[in-house]
Amino acid sequence: MAQQRRVQLSTQRPGSTVCVLGTELALDVCGSAPRGAASFQAQATPGVKLWVLHEARSVKLPSSVCRWPLGAGPELLLAMDRPSKDVGDEKVRISYFREAGGVPVGRAVLYLTCVEVSLDADVTRSGAVSRTLLDKASWTWGPEGHGAILLVNCDRDDPGAEGLDNEDSVVRSYNDLQDMAQLVLRTRGPRATFAGHRLLLHLDFSDADKIRVFYGGNGAELEMFKPVLGGSKLAYTVRPSRHHHESVFYVEGLAFPDVAFSGLVSLHVTLLESSEKGLLEAPIFTDSVVFRVAPWIMTPNTAAPLEVFVCSVAKNEEFVAAVGALAERAQCPLTVCPVPQNQQDRWIQDEVEFGYIQAPHKTLPVVFDSPRDRGLKDFPVRSILGPDFGYVARQAPEGVSSLDSFGNLEVSPPVTVQGKEYPLGRILIGSSFPRVGGRRMAKAVRDFLVAQKVQAPVELFSDWLNVGHVDEFLSFVPAPDRKGFRLLLASPSACYQLLKEKQEEGFGEAAMFQGLDRVPKPTINEILANEELRKFNDYAQSCISWNRDILKRSLGLAEPDILDIPQLFQSNAASEAEAFFPDMVAAPLTSPGWDRGWDWGSDVP
Repeated sequence: MAQQRRVQLSTQRPGSTVCVLGTELALDVCGSAPRGAASFQAQATPGVKLWVLHEARSVKLPSSVCRWPLGAGPELLLAMDRPSKDVGDEKVRISYFREAGGVPVGRAVLYLTCVEVSLDADVTRSGAVSRTLLDKASWTWGPEGHGAILLVNCDRDDPGAEGLDNEDSVVRSYNDLQDMAQLVLRTRGPRATFAGHRLLLHLDFSDADKIRVFYGGNGAELEMFKPVLGGSKLAYTVRPSRHHHESVFYVEGLAFPDVAFSGLVSLHVTLLESSEKGLLEAPIFTDSVVFRVAPWIMTPNTAAPLEVFVCSVAKNEEFVAAVGALAERAQCPLTVCPVPQNQQDRWIQDEVEFGYIQAPHKTLPVVFDSPRDRGLKDFPVRSILGPDFGYVARQAPEGVSSLDSFGNLEVSPPVTVQGKEYPLGRILIGSSFPRVGGRRMAKAVRDFLVAQKVQAPVELFSDWLNVGHVDEFLSFVPAPDRKGFRLLLASPSACYQLLKEKQEEGFGEAAMFQGLDRVPKPTINEILANEELRKFNDYAQSCISWNRDILKRSLGLAEPDILDIPQLFQSNAASEAEAFFPDMVAAPLTSPGWDRGWDWGSDVP
């Protein structure tokens, strides 16, 4: 439905107003009627379209009915279909008549000027800004949805800068501009009309800390680009150029969706009409565009790796060399984090998680830095953040636990659950649930993950483990059939079954941990005879089985989608589980591919 504005008429003197292309003017024919008038007649110049709403019917003028009774409360609407060349070059005339009179008892004349004012963004998600009939002020998910997408400008294109690109109000490079979304204001019409009116670009107060808008006028020089909206700047007066019909603005995202921010932001342009003395202004037209800030999307370990990260610490030279050889075979670059950067902290998987943000015009990998902050705390900013590689972090003011490390953050491959598609998978985090009073991931991190919407998190029970990470008992691997992957679950039951089979095959005296120094080397017979160990593993199995049921429901899995991996656990002094032998934790960290398309699901809530 076209935007509509009510206009008062006068039989005392001619009036004038502006009609914005694509809108309608509702003329107050009843309110301006002279005393004794019973009907009216409307006429207009060729550039004006008229129609009457009378008794629930819409009648285009001219029609077979010449006069319309005022008593029925008719509405007279008009629209124009092209911008005017001169001020007041079109008009409409209303003639009023008595009950049976042939001579008008009064006339109202309204001079009209049509202008185009349109605020546009990439609503169609084609990668370019274009005009569209879609509702720019709404936003819908999925491949068939519409609405502009905005990236958080969280990389650092200038290596000499100290912080992220969105932490200052300066455009440092053309690469910086490419991280932003274009917003185009189109204006056409007589120059004198815009000189007598004011165009105001503005944003909502609640969005002022979420976005920043830059404008460089008609120039392309970087130094011309200045922040015009954002922070304390809520409005900006636009002065249309004599020779340019388009003003191009650049919108920069400052904040990711979070617990108090849905990710939706709005920008508006309003045409203000001044009073005769120019002291007062009244809005006569507003156009709006809604952007959604692109969510941070985590990549599954089943995606093809682009880069491998590993820490070099004391006495792990052979491990680093083995990872390097594997990366070379996979033709994948290897980044080794040396001791001065990791400070003997080898657990890079716990410090960071890789993901990306994506809009039709650009994809940006983004590293998520955990609140863990041990020896590797400076590595993400110093060595990963850079040109076209973004950074995001969340802190834990309530204090950090082991569950805040990102070994406790995984994501499944794409799944469909009871008809609902998760094309980017679902995030998996460990928690104390169903046990009350245990450890949980920091609220700020959980809130951030939930707010991204597209990978609806699933909470698993991991607090039974000493470290408490979900990657200690689950992982995913690609598969050629069924869902395209298998879920690997640690299984004490499968391990006992395997050991029993080997005992029956005559290997009962085979000892574990051969080649390792300063560790006990129990035999298969001794392990199977250890009742205390068996009871604890029965408990561990029950915890894993609880998670198995959650994963089947939450990921839409069946038993053939799950592989049980033999694994045993042992109890520490606090009755928490630790791996009895090396388990499923992935020591090197891979940066998987992130080009998965920006259609974030058709029915995201």
